[in-house]
Amino acid sequence: MANQSMHVVTGAFGYSGKYIARRLLAQGHTVTTLTNSVQRANDFAGRIAALPFNFDRPGELTRSLHNCEVLYNTYWVRFNHRLFKHADAVANTLVLFEAARQAGVRRVVHISITNPSETSSLEYFSGKAKLEKALIESGMSYAILRPTVLFGKEDILVNNIAWGLRHLPVFGVFGDGQYKLQPIYVDDLAELAVAYGARGDNSIVNAIGPETFTYRQLVTTIRQYLGVRRPILSVPPLAGYWAGQVLGALLQDVLITQEEIAGLMANLLYVDSPPTGTTRLTEWLQENAATLGRRYTSELSRRRDRASAYQSN
Repeated sequence: MANQSMHVVTGAFGYSGKYIARRLLAQGHTVTTLTNSVQRANDFAGRIAALPFNFDRPGELTRSLHNCEVLYNTYWVRFNHRLFKHADAVANTLVLFEAARQAGVRRVVHISITNPSETSSLEYFSGKAKLEKALIESGMSYAILRPTVLFGKEDILVNNIAWGLRHLPVFGVFGDGQYKLQPIYVDDLAELAVAYGARGDNSIVNAIGPETFTYRQLVTTIRQYLGVRRPILSVPPLAGYWAGQVLGALLQDVLITQEEIAGLMANLLYVDSPPTGTTRLTEWLQENAATLGRRYTSELSRRRDRASAYQSN
């Protein structure tokens, strides 16, 4: 018998939120999304009600969450920009958590990051740590999932590495490239989120895939499945950053930030724990190599265009 309880997913017309919403609908739940892109095209055919975040109107946000059993929070920003900042994302999420508490939401499933720390000099990781602490102290039931890098058809990082390997004369890795990543398939993360939404125990889970790569191995593996012969060179991190700045200016996007490079090279996207995802990146690459990286995926274009659906790679 279908379960008609209401679940709210932030960003269900975007990337990871879309996969969470699909799984909830498949289980018979009523799903609502909170989003900055209420008019964004999507493939849910009207099955999901879309409401604005209303961070500046907490009372409205609280009303949006009435009768919500589980809130799945994917809301965040990747880097600081004139259009959005980590500090704003932290402040907005705190408003969201308080609205959920006041609305009587039973449980929150929150997407964080591996190795968060309030003392980190990197705002991405310190901001995520502040939000984890706030959720834990809120009194609501919670599950905190800590993924590293996501991959999937709407992905940016893996797709744009593939794009670079297809279109640039050489591909640079920062330093020796021996820092590690544990990519998790976006639908494996969604499956984990929905499973933990149904539980009642407070949990913090490293959401990592079954394969661990050094960054150089990741690039080399993608190159192998694409069947291209692009040289992969080690470059000083600062030189790699400025090369990314120049290319980003040409593409009207932000390819990489100094914080992202520092987080990578500090092994913050690696944890020593068993995998929680089952889909292997190598198998996914084999299935999707023909289309991966054929076109560049722009983070800023997604932020500016609030009407178009996210394109699959």
